[in-house]
Formats: sequence, C-alpha cells, structure tokens
Amino acid sequence: RPLPAAALLPRVAGISTARVLREAAAPSKDFEFQAETRQLLDIVTHSLYTDREVFLRELISNASDALEKLRHKQAAGDDVAQPERPLEIHIDIDEAAKTITISDAGIGMSADEMQQNLGTIARSGSKAFVNAATEGNDAASNIIGQFGVGFYAGFMVADEVTVASQAADPSATPQIWRSAGAGSYSIEELPRKEGDDAVGRGCKVTLHLKEDAMEFATKSRVEDIIRRYSNFVNFPIKINGDVINTVQAVWTKQARDVSEEEYTDFYRYVAGAFDKPMARLHFSADAPIDIKALLFVPGMHSEKFGMGRMEPGVSLYSRKVLIEHRSADILPDWLRFVRGVVDSEDLPLSISREKAQDSRLIMKISDVLTKRVIRFFADMKKREPEEFAKVYEEYAFFIKEGICQDFAHQEQLSKLLMFESSKEEPGKLISFDDYIARCKPDQEEVYYLCAPTRELAEASPYFEAFKRADREVLFVYNAIDDFVMSNLGQFNSRRLVTAETANLKLDGEDAAKDEAKEGEDAKEEGEETSATAGAALSEAEVTELCSWLQGEALKGKVSEVKVTDRLESTPAIVTSEESGALRRMMRMVDQQRTGGTAAPLPPQRLELNSKHELVKGLLTLKADKPELAQLLAEQLFDNALVTAGLMEDGRGMIPRLNKLLAEVI
Repeated sequence: RPLPAAALLPRVAGISTARVLREAAAPSKDFEFQAETRQLLDIVTHSLYTDREVFLRELISNASDALEKLRHKQAAGDDVAQPERPLEIHIDIDEAAKTITISDAGIGMSADEMQQNLGTIARSGSKAFVNAATEGNDAASNIIGQFGVGFYAGFMVADEVTVASQAADPSATPQIWRSAGAGSYSIEELPRKEGDDAVGRGCKVTLHLKEDAMEFATKSRVEDIIRRYSNFVNFPIKINGDVINTVQAVWTKQARDVSEEEYTDFYRYVAGAFDKPMARLHFSADAPIDIKALLFVPGMHSEKFGMGRMEPGVSLYSRKVLIEHRSADILPDWLRFVRGVVDSEDLPLSISREKAQDSRLIMKISDVLTKRVIRFFADMKKREPEEFAKVYEEYAFFIKEGICQDFAHQEQLSKLLMFESSKEEPGKLISFDDYIARCKPDQEEVYYLCAPTRELAEASPYFEAFKRADREVLFVYNAIDDFVMSNLGQFNSRRLVTAETANLKLDGEDAAKDEAKEGEDAKEEGEETSATAGAALSEAEVTELCSWLQGEALKGKVSEVKVTDRLESTPAIVTSEESGALRRMMRMVDQQRTGGTAAPLPPQRLELNSKHELVKGLLTLKADKPELAQLLAEQLFDNALVTAGLMEDGRGMIPRLNKLLAEVI
C-alpha cells in the first residue's frame, strides 16, 4: 500500500540503517506482498512514471503529510513522543554508500501500520485519517490524501528500500521495514534506546540506489528536483543540513497579508524575470471547485521581439506540491503570457502527478480560471482605465487571438477590444460599447476601416461617404484586426461592417441617381455637361461607360461596374463584403498553405464616381482616342486596387504610366 501520512520516515539522529539492523533485538517477520500489490508495484517501478526524478517528490510529499498529521495531533492536545523535535524534512546523501535518505519527525508508524500502509496498495492511510478527523477541521483537511502508490516510486531508482519508524505514541516501539521490491518484505522491531542512539519519532526512508541512478546521490541534482517540485511544502527541507526551500507559498496567504515586495519577489521567482509585473490577480474559490491562484501579467512579452512563441507560464499544484510545471492545459493558449501558480485541493492524485488524469476536472479548472482572468481585465478596464490601457497596449494581440480561437469566451473577450475612432483624437481608444452609445438612432451597424495608419484611414476614399454623412468609423491598423472583426461578425446584435463594403447605405445613398438624372435633364435642355461643368454623367452615358469597361476594357478583371454616390475626390474604388486587408491576408495564407504563388485576384466590383473629371474624360477618350482610353481605364482600375491594398506588385504599371505621361507632354 502507498506510503500515506504515516508512511514517512523519521530522521534517526546519528544512526545509520546498517547499525540499526545490526543491533536489532527482535527477529524479523517476513511477509508476502498481495498479488495485486506485486502487480501494481511492477507497474509503478517500470512504467507509471516517465521521469524517475519524481520519486523524490513523492517521498517529500509523504514526509510533509506525516508532519501535518503530527501537528494536528499536537493541536488536539494528544501526547506525542519527543515533542521538542522540530517539524522538518531532512535529506541525507551518501555518495560513497550509494544511498539517499528522506527523514521526517512526523507521526510515524507501528508494525501494523507498516504492514497496512507499505504492504498493501489498496489502503490509503491519509484518506482514512482525514475521514476520521472532525468534519470541517482545517488542520485535518490540510493533509494531502489519496497519494496511493507514491511511496513505491522509490523502487524506480533503488534496488532496496528500508523504512525505520517510531510512531508518535510515547510508548511505541521502533520498527524497520525493508524490501527489494520483489515479492516480499520484512518488518522487525528495533531496540528502544536513549540519547543519540535512539530511533526518533517519525520515519526515515533509505534508498539504496541502483547503478544507473547514482545521479540522485549528488546534492546539486537533488536540490534541483526539490526546487522544481517541492519548494512550497509547509515544512523546511534540509539537504545535509542546509535549508533548500526558502520561497514561501504566497498564493496560500490572504492578499492583505502579502506585501508588494513579496509579490514582486514571488513573480520574479515563478516567471524567471527581473522586471515588475504590470498587473496581478490573487484569488481563491471553493465552488464549483477549490482553487487558489496567483497570476501575474508581466511588464512585457517576448514575442514582439521575434523570439518565438511563448510557452505556457502557469504551474499546477495540489496542496503546494507541484503537479505540472507550466501546464499547457490550465489556461487557453491565448493566455500563454500569464505567469503564476494555481493550486487545487480537489485534484485526484491517486496515480501519477505527471499527468492530471481527470481531464474533466482540469477542463473545469481551466474554465473557472479563464473566466476569472477575463473578468479581472473587464474590471480593470472599468475601474482603472489608465492601467488597462497599458495592459491592452502590450497584450492586445493575445486578446484578439483569443477571439479568433476561444469561441466559448469570444463574447466576453470582445468587450475588452479598444479602437481609435474618427470621432476621437489620435491615440484615444474607445470600446464597442462607447461606439454604440453614441450611434444615430437609425444605425444598426458598427463600421470600421482597416488602414496602415490613421492618416491613410482619414484620407481613404472609403471614408469619404462616412465623413460626409457624419457617421463614426472605428480605425484598425492591422490585418489581424480585420480578421477579428470578421470572426466576431456582430456585437450586441449589431453587425460589424467594413467601410469597404459593396452595399453601403448611408444618408444620401440615392444622390448618384439624382445627379445622373439631373445630367440627363440638363442635356435635354441644352445645358453644358462637359467635365469642366462639374455635372455627373447622364444615365445613358453611365450605361455606355460601364458596359464598355466590363465588356471590353477591363474584361476578366471586373465582375460588375456601377456608379456610386459615396466618392467625392476619388474617381473609382473596388468594393467587397470583405475588406481588402482581409482578402490580402487570406491570399497570403493560401500562398503559404500551397507553397506556391498566390491564386490570381478574382474579378472585382468596380464603383465609379460619375462626377469625377477622369471618369467623364474617360468617356470622351473612348470615342476620340480608344487606345489612350484603354490605358486610362487600366490605370484607374489599378489605382483602385492600390487603394484597397490588393496590388501585389506595382511594377507592372510603370510602362503604362510612362505612356500616359508621354501623352501629357
């Protein structure tokens, strides 16, 4: 049976196991492991753990467990042997003797308990102890239970294990258990002695290391394992007399009891960093699952420097014992920048801490943590907008990544997004809620425009109609923003619409038709309708020009040509339900996926400004100089592609531009 709380071995002051055995007064009793115990022992020894170093973690956890039981017994007012002994865990390394010994001054074991706890895997001493404790007693519930087979991990590195122990009862007799991990074990009584030769209260586990496990007889290797897995146990851990675990488990304290300096020191320890955290979240919960968490947002992240994708930064503990270092399952990938620890007493550890095998429980922990982190950011955005602005500036990309990947939390994440606006000064950010709060009553859409800079956004022909109609537009400056908007689709039942949309409907949407009709009427009245007069083309002229462009001049390049009222200073644009930035990004993704050149640009929808001099002049050139009209039509189309960000390589325009310039001279 696994080594439960009582299964930990006290440090025997000044005595070697060999000497104890030599001076044993009573004959040993031999026992056979139960069949299922032998089978499980074989599994544990050869296949349960993928990394042999965890044996030390298991034995230290058992030692801590036994010390916790002893402390509970003392708190209850019970008499214990050697009450003056400090509650510590000692690790003694003897490279010459090829041994490593883990000792504690805990509750110890009697011969019967050794048989029950070390000879039978089916029983859990810790679990039995907790069940027997008074319900609601914090000290009792603070015992790590259900460790099961942890003690037997020692046989992964040892060809013989001895356990010398004296129970906490003052009248208890010392016992020693030993086994080679095969089919049997022995238990014998040790003589009671006084002074330095006495077997102290608690347990002392000695591992006689295998030849291929001698690395565990070196102090540096053992110290590294302790710092990694057991740095936060409740009791001092000493290696050959030196205290190793000096960092406190800050996350188990109340926030009011932790100083800023302690928080900073702990952050630097868990993050391996030298800066100060930008923000922290320290909380505990007991429903729907027990969780204690201390999470930090670092001052900066490394991905922006091109240093590769960051690894997860939150480690999983159970009662201060490390289960998984920087677990990839505790937080979603988009929160990989977060650093810290999560401790849950609800984690079942009956098999191996290397794999948290109850995936449903891990998923529940992940969901609780993710929602809590998002709520933390939302509260910061509301109560500390300046602090949130700093976090958002550094980590906005990760939030946007979460919107595109984490659909379960997409709605909550969308409330964290911030944008520049056509109605605000450069640099000031607003949210979707801010935008909607000041929309016109008849507006059911949220409009956005993607451009490399604010200057280009404000100068964009796609913005002209919004400026004229006094409609607010959100400015985004990265293709990922366009992708985020496309993934969201809507916010609070309002559609997210790119300013480049083909079906834009704003105030004055029928202006183009009205002006075309005015041009037709003017022609009938003999009024001048030339390009210099500023009037729009007539309906007949529009039909003629559009038909020629679609059927001849730009055949295969355009799917539709029509006039629009949305333009003022620009002759033509291409439009789509998706923005040019998004379409460009998707073409790049397709190119990377296929490993070749990007697919040809599909036919575009071309919209013309029928009032612009170039458009009206194009109609005149079509009749007078058809070759020059062809060049101008192609150039107008390419200019529209450049405006939309869809021009892959502008060098193809150079010969045409030279010909057009020659016509000017």
